[in-house]
Amino acid sequence: MTSQTFAPLARTGGLKGLAWQGSQDVLKFDDNGCVQALLALESPVWAVSANGHTALTGAGQLTVESGDADLLALAPAVPLESLGDPAFCTTYGTRYALYGGAMANAIASLEMVVALGKAGMLGSFGAAGLSPERVEEAIRQVQAALPDGPYAFNLINNPFEPAMELRAAELYVRYDVPAVEASAYLDITPGLVHYRASGLARNADGSIAIRHHIIAKLSRKEVARRFLSPAPQELLAKLAAEGKISPTQAELARQVPMADDITVEADSGGHTDNRPLVGLLPSLIALRDELQAQFQYPAPVRIGAAGGISTPSAALAAFMMGAAYVVTGSVNQACVEAGSSAHTKALLAQVEMPDVTMAPAADMFEMGVRVQVLKRGTLFAMRASKLYELYTRYNAWEEVPADERKKLETSVFKRTFEEIWSDTVQFFRERDPRMIERAEKDPRQKMALVFRWYLGLSSRWSNRGEPGREMDYQIWCGPSMGSFNDWAHGTYLSEPANRHVADVALQILTGAAYLARLRALALQGVHLPANLEQYRPQGPLA
Repeated sequence: MTSQTFAPLARTGGLKGLAWQGSQDVLKFDDNGCVQALLALESPVWAVSANGHTALTGAGQLTVESGDADLLALAPAVPLESLGDPAFCTTYGTRYALYGGAMANAIASLEMVVALGKAGMLGSFGAAGLSPERVEEAIRQVQAALPDGPYAFNLINNPFEPAMELRAAELYVRYDVPAVEASAYLDITPGLVHYRASGLARNADGSIAIRHHIIAKLSRKEVARRFLSPAPQELLAKLAAEGKISPTQAELARQVPMADDITVEADSGGHTDNRPLVGLLPSLIALRDELQAQFQYPAPVRIGAAGGISTPSAALAAFMMGAAYVVTGSVNQACVEAGSSAHTKALLAQVEMPDVTMAPAADMFEMGVRVQVLKRGTLFAMRASKLYELYTRYNAWEEVPADERKKLETSVFKRTFEEIWSDTVQFFRERDPRMIERAEKDPRQKMALVFRWYLGLSSRWSNRGEPGREMDYQIWCGPSMGSFNDWAHGTYLSEPANRHVADVALQILTGAAYLARLRALALQGVHLPANLEQYRPQGPLA
């Protein structure tokens, strides 16, 4: 940054009746001094007029009498802890109203969750796609590293493999995991209700204690309405009859919403409806207010923002629109602690905003659900779309033209269809034998499972850096990754090796607070030079 004296770009009168009093030595006229004054977030900052120029300072005092300089504007202290809803921090035992969202196949890794937790932020372990044994081991490791939290685990809905979701929910109940991030849900499921209700109890004062917290990540009003309502009566009755919850817990579950928090997921990496945050967030806040008036919960459900949160300006915009907290996602995948390969992280560091596209999802392939992925440096999106096109056009693998089959086996699968089917049978015998029974009766379903073999492994190839499969890497990524790279360009964060997840999160929050103070001054008519209008990370904060 330069060091030059500046005059206010626009000014419409001072603060009537107030002046600033203090030593001229504490007034910051140069750019660097003004930046430091704005970054002293724990203290107010005053803009004053002295010697015909505007200066910033956090020292001195205000007076109603004549002072040493005219007071032009003031911006309040904005400690990072003041951003968002403090109730979020109280619920999850965090210092900041930000959490790192889950990314499947442990991309949101044990190391990431622990690093965020030790820095006072919530991290959600990416349990989706993992075996129950690996999830159980991750729970033990996280609980050993963060015995007092904070941490969360992902619980993902999969209509085609409901047994996997149910087993994960039962693990979270058994280990008393304090919070789950529920994602990809279209409706409330037995596993979700089991987890929620099993953590309810009555306090001595008659209030309801909630030990199992749910953060629902979604982008549709009809789904939000279900999470803003109590658990379905029929599911509670069934769970009570099975002895999984007590009659008391079933009764208490009728008095609380299904979720403590709803993360409004806008244009994100992975599963997404590509919704604009500026339209979606206010809509779901209004829906929350409507249902809160109906149910009169003691604690209203909080609404947070995800999808596009990768820069200070994006975080500030979300907070100013009323988000109780913000969630980072795509940007975390490029961090040192992420469970993705060095090759993938290097690709992510080069991403620009247009370098993403939609492709068929492995977990809901037959439904036509799509995920947002990186298209730069990989052919996955094109190849996956071809597979879905063949699935919709033909009823069996044998109906696919011979040249198409040969091309897929040699260039994409690099194995024969029958070899893949043999592995698929073995996989689902351990995971969910019913899938094989269905496929043996339905050739089209058999074809779908083989295609899902490719879609499922492609993300794992990316994570472990599978040699020779670089063009098949499935890398979940939203346009916010490009925004982050633009913001980080020219700073130490431009290098993948310098991107640590807790530091990135703190830089985003610090920049949001810095920009909040700039906006406060601008609303009072003090506009600083353009080169001060963006927060630039100077060095690690964590």
